[in-house]
Amino acid sequence: MKIAVVGATGLVGGEILKVLEERNFPVTELLPVASERSVGKEITFKGKQVKVIGFEDAIKAKPAIAIFSAGGGTSLALAPKFAEAGITVVDNSSAWRMDPTKKLVVPEINAHTLTPEDKIIANPNCSTIQMVLVLNPLHQKYTIKRVVVSTYQSVTGTGKDAVDQLFAERIGDHSIKKVYPHPIDLNVLPHIDSFLDNGYTKEEMKMTNETMKIMGDNSIAVTATTVRIPTIGGHSEAVNIEFKNEFDLAEVRAILETTDGVVVQDDPKNFIYPMPLTAHGKDDTFVGRIRRDETQPCTLNLWIVADNLRKGAATNAVQIAEYLVKHALVEVTEKV
Repeated sequence: MKIAVVGATGLVGGEILKVLEERNFPVTELLPVASERSVGKEITFKGKQVKVIGFEDAIKAKPAIAIFSAGGGTSLALAPKFAEAGITVVDNSSAWRMDPTKKLVVPEINAHTLTPEDKIIANPNCSTIQMVLVLNPLHQKYTIKRVVVSTYQSVTGTGKDAVDQLFAERIGDHSIKKVYPHPIDLNVLPHIDSFLDNGYTKEEMKMTNETMKIMGDNSIAVTATTVRIPTIGGHSEAVNIEFKNEFDLAEVRAILETTDGVVVQDDPKNFIYPMPLTAHGKDDTFVGRIRRDETQPCTLNLWIVADNLRKGAATNAVQIAEYLVKHALVEVTEKV
């Protein structure tokens, strides 16, 4: 089975290749795809060197699935061309997420809605994915009214240039190209993506709108403040959830402990709680600091951490591809 990774030379593209290899995805031929300036370069996959090809050659090769991580503009321009050729696209950009004709998928929640006709499938925003994984089972049990979330997001969510800026500032090198309007080392920026007319950023509104779409309930009110911090291991979120119905803390923990993709780390007396340092490189979403909000009824506080390059991007995309193969929603040329 041919698989294309569009944007294979980027930070998330490299992580997708790693996840495909680690999860032993049934690739018979890998097609690493990138812009013209990267064509001819080589990437390593399963111990072998594979040459990067251009977009047109990738379409001609007719892979079963193309996982895109090449930015919104590229996805808007090229995903339809892949889809027209019968290739199923799993897109990691924001280009198609709120398109009403496209599915926005977290496999543990709504992969069952996918059909063979879904030729462009959107991968949600990293900070949304980890939050809805925890919210969804609790919503099924207690019905969520409102969510207040503050995020603490890794510089890896911005890309390689942001990581380079952080470590350059750490050694006092201020000559490097800056991707943030202020220093990020020893600092916190309450600003992710561009500001909108309502005073919120695009990242904040993504969390609001994508949550409702993924969970299939427009009555869930989400208000977010998204913050960039100088870490590289993953994104963290402080989440306050108001339910319509009363809950039991022991039952909440039991629900989360049996939720696919979620790991409970909640033993504060022994200083056990989720952290980017320990979530780094892992596919699970970690939740802890589970406690009742004592200021109002039916309200829960918790802390969620996940590696934004893994479950927040690459792993979720590969899991979508795995579901497509397992349920025969894409055409494959070889038995898997």
